[in-house]
Amino acid sequence: MEQRDVLVVLFDGLQSLDVSGPVEVLSGATLTVPGAYRIRTASPDGAPVRASSGLTLTPDLALRDATPQHTLLVPGGNGTRAPDPRLIDWLRSQAPHARRTVSVCSGALLLAEAGLLDGRRATTHWALCETLARRFPAVRVEPEPIYVQDGDLFTSAGVTAGIDLALALVEQDLGRDLALDVARHLVVFLRRPGNQTQFSAQLAAQTAERRPLRDVQQWITENPAADLSVDALAARAGLSPRHFARAFRDEVGMTPGRYVDRIRLEAARRRLEDTADGIEEVSRHCGYGTPEAMRRAFIRVLGAAPAEYRRRFQPAPVPAV
Repeated sequence: MEQRDVLVVLFDGLQSLDVSGPVEVLSGATLTVPGAYRIRTASPDGAPVRASSGLTLTPDLALRDATPQHTLLVPGGNGTRAPDPRLIDWLRSQAPHARRTVSVCSGALLLAEAGLLDGRRATTHWALCETLARRFPAVRVEPEPIYVQDGDLFTSAGVTAGIDLALALVEQDLGRDLALDVARHLVVFLRRPGNQTQFSAQLAAQTAERRPLRDVQQWITENPAADLSVDALAARAGLSPRHFARAFRDEVGMTPGRYVDRIRLEAARRRLEDTADGIEEVSRHCGYGTPEAMRRAFIRVLGAAPAEYRRRFQPAPVPAV
């Protein structure tokens, strides 16, 4: 059995969940497969660091004494806004020696600062994707996925996405069954596909300023199976179709059609996760009309058919005690 040395970088102002989430996943895998991972932590000078929550974390060693061998994990947090130059220098010189480099949330900014993301696909917390793209134009930023793999480089979105990414690493290393066992033990959803969007359709879109358009947004959310054509929605808002489409796009940030697509997809996802309804019933309830139409939407956006999505993401039943 190969032992995978994992080095977790610590620094003042880190987000503690960016560390503890992935570490709990890898440690959980090691309980089943002894020796699968050896996890160590290191700070710039070997001294304890204070997380943004106020927690104090004590590292195993100083960065100057650490050489990543298999997996290097870089968390995010407020401390990435003005990073320690020693940390950036160490990442620049040592990260290329790791077999894979992983960042959680705004940890991607540290990798970018060290030049490690140039020409690579990457993501980060949705609120920071624009900042990452603006500050580091050589990075190919993908704002939608919860995590992105580009060769030996893995980047993820905020906080809980680090758990999803860690589960994906366990699946790559030790197999799907073990990854699912770890997910069940931690009482988290079964591993989400990496290209699942970071946030809900409502959060992805803006809330319209005018009351009639806000009411239409609410109506769409509550009635995904209704007639949601531009003509029908415009009539509900009391506007002409042309005026409605233009105003909706200006105030919500996307066309009515795209907003409806996102709401329907999210409604279908939640129904697959939370109910035992059949695929045909879900497609009808969520406005797709046919299972084939829903299947095409799922594959286009999530990269998985509805049945596969349910298998991956529906939480395991809680055992009786």
